[in-house]
Amino acid sequence: MSTLYARDDAVIAGIEKLRFFPLEVQSGHGCILTTPDGRELLDLSATWTASGLGHGHPAVVEAVCRAVRDAPGSGGLSAVHPDSVGLAEDLLALVPGEGERRVYLGHAGSDANDVALRACRHATGRRTVVAFEHSYHGGVGVAMGVSGVHVDAGAPADPDSVFLPYPNPFRPGPDGVEADVAVCLELADRQLADGRAACLIVEPILSDGGLVVPPDGFLARLQELCRRHGVPMICDEVKMGLGRPGTLHAFEHDGVVPDIVTFGKVIGGGLPLSAAVGPAAILDNPPAAALLTTAGNPVCTAAGRAVLKTIVSEGLVENTAKVGALLADSLRELTGSTGGDRIGDVRGRGLAIGLELVDPETGDRDPRLAAAVVYRAWELGAVVYYVGGNVLEITPPLVLTEAQAAQAAEILGAAIGDAAAGRVDAEEVAKYAGW
Repeated sequence: MSTLYARDDAVIAGIEKLRFFPLEVQSGHGCILTTPDGRELLDLSATWTASGLGHGHPAVVEAVCRAVRDAPGSGGLSAVHPDSVGLAEDLLALVPGEGERRVYLGHAGSDANDVALRACRHATGRRTVVAFEHSYHGGVGVAMGVSGVHVDAGAPADPDSVFLPYPNPFRPGPDGVEADVAVCLELADRQLADGRAACLIVEPILSDGGLVVPPDGFLARLQELCRRHGVPMICDEVKMGLGRPGTLHAFEHDGVVPDIVTFGKVIGGGLPLSAAVGPAAILDNPPAAALLTTAGNPVCTAAGRAVLKTIVSEGLVENTAKVGALLADSLRELTGSTGGDRIGDVRGRGLAIGLELVDPETGDRDPRLAAAVVYRAWELGAVVYYVGGNVLEITPPLVLTEAQAAQAAEILGAAIGDAAAGRVDAEEVAKYAGW
């Protein structure tokens, strides 16, 4: 273990660590991370999508340097400044919606979701939050209590939460995925109709629960139920939105317009920034109920404006759709390679790709193999993590090139082959607990 990792062990709290291998990074540019000893790693995570424009993007660097040099204060709590107002205006222009709307600005997807949930409870006078099993909406407050991933791990569920099954086309019930959709919608209808639901919160692609892509039309059918019963629908785009799925917004795939949309990760260009966009009737009240001193600060909001402008002006939505399709096809071709029988499924949209690793004889999830594969990929020169126990979550920066996509498939294919053949040190892997 190097000196830097040992220093980290000695000082950084374990409560905030999620480690899969001893990753040390000194710098980053584009899709490449560089270690202290000069080794270059292809970043296939983008820091869990937070570095969506890659590392050190010139537009973000320029915006942040300007904001730091001439910073008009440190937040939007008790003052206004051009970039906080400008970012809110930019979001209202990019996010579809009707009527008078407002934008909440925060630090992370966790607080954006938490504020949206609390605001819905206040506006409706109702308490129940309808959420989904294996979902992730944040690590604090109400957002944590309605996150299936946290509840699965032993965190207490919010006492007024209800969790619905999220339909999984790769792992359907005995009657098929359409029957699963019908069951889910029936349960949702029952919960939304009883007059106690404050809101429904859903990920358009279930990210940390295993990068599950629901059947086409699922989101639209959920929205129809919400509209019928007068219950606001919150679409959590924190991880899967803003260009990543090959559309600007993930909810566009089903042609819906959610009542509230939440953003985080990529919107900050690597800085702490989040947002919620929704009706003024919900987000305006109660006054001063979501106070974060440095929320809406000039530096992060300047970065956010640069990110949104860059996604549009540099054609990153189109790049994501094109390169993502090439990468997914290359990963599917690995089924004919050594260890390819361990690939149960390759799914996703754009550059949100899940590769599910399984026992070839039973089709069961293989979490040990997933842990070994991501460790071996790091040894071979790529950074990738797993979610849902056994699914490689492949979410590189939106600026990934076709050549880098080919390199990614090559490294992942070799890592799967080596791990399947037992050429990865299990004792070393076991030192890093992952999820």
